[in-house]
Amino acid sequence: MIFSKNKEEITSFQIVTLHTSGMRLTADYEIVMKGNEAEVSEYFIRYSENKDERVLERRAVISAEAALRLLNDCRLISWDGFHGAHPRGVLDGTMFSLKAVVNEGSVIKAEGSQNFPKRYREFTDGLYGILSEADKKQE
Repeated sequence: MIFSKNKEEITSFQIVTLHTSGMRLTADYEIVMKGNEAEVSEYFIRYSENKDERVLERRAVISAEAALRLLNDCRLISWDGFHGAHPRGVLDGTMFSLKAVVNEGSVIKAEGSQNFPKRYREFTDGLYGILSEADKKQE
């Protein structure tokens, strides 16, 4: 599915995975392309029987266009190679790593510790919004 020829834009994707961890919670957020739709999932990582277990918390299905709009509004393509070192003097915080396969096989990788790329908050807020909207529809 291709929507634009602009190299600064994500025109298609296979999977986007955001891994976050902090003092109390470790989670994965995934967006997977499935035809003309995208599946957005939230997994919590729980330690059970001496191993990490990835447990699905909630899932939403949105249009491929909506998923691409989120990725491009947050300029995810510009995050490639971002390494946000933990700020000096900060004792706590959130760590993240992102891997995305976009535009027919290009890979975007980013990571940080209490140091995030521009529009990171807009991206996570967008994911939460999508998942929360799906929760409301199921009630």
